[in-house]
Amino acid sequence: MTPLIEVRGVGKTYGSVIALRGVSAVVNAGEVTCVLGDNGAGKSTLIKVLAGVHRHDEGELLVDGRPVRFSSPRDALDRGVATVHQDLAVVPLMSVWRNFFLGSEPRRGPFLDRGKAREVTRRALADMGIDLRDVEQPVGTLSGGERQCVAIARAVHFGARVLILDEPTAALGVKQAGLVLRHVARARDRGLGVVLITHNPHHAYPVGDRFLLLKRGRALGCHDKSEIGVEELTRQMAGGAELAELAHELRGVDP
Repeated sequence: MTPLIEVRGVGKTYGSVIALRGVSAVVNAGEVTCVLGDNGAGKSTLIKVLAGVHRHDEGELLVDGRPVRFSSPRDALDRGVATVHQDLAVVPLMSVWRNFFLGSEPRRGPFLDRGKAREVTRRALADMGIDLRDVEQPVGTLSGGERQCVAIARAVHFGARVLILDEPTAALGVKQAGLVLRHVARARDRGLGVVLITHNPHHAYPVGDRFLLLKRGRALGCHDKSEIGVEELTRQMAGGAELAELAHELRGVDP
């Protein structure tokens, strides 16, 4: 099976700063590739390369098996690669349906077709299992998890084949994080390739099929789910030696 998107030995530098070096990974249809790492690991830089914000300096980026160099986020989107950023790019005071179609509103002649926009929004959200009270309500009245789910449904509706999610559960509680992960799984089950960027292995492991671990811009490894458990994933991500040293220090502290 040809991956929807693949990076081979990708590197990116900013002046003398090496942000990424020799990173390789694949994203297949109907699978979730999780990218894990602490702050400064290179996750944001990898997102920007995949999303067309920045061009890579080394290696190859392939879409459907063909090398590409995205010129812009619109170029990436035209090839089916959609990114949902942490800030979500929503307008809190505007309704759910206005945010859903922001910049791509349906029209009837020169006029905005409000009825069609509301109905399409309602149907697209329902198809993803998202049940909102009213698509007229301001998006700012939704919970963080509901906003993430609306952004996911929007990307799916507008034809995304690869969905990149930037720390979608970072600022959410347990229940809301579970809601978002449920919709990540639904996007995967619809045949999308999903890239889930997170620093939380306990959020990544239940939905992930493949795990790319980054540290200081380099890949520590890329593992299929059958090859690694959540405890080992956590140990590798945090650094086994550092955790062992911390545990030793804490055992030596008097209560």
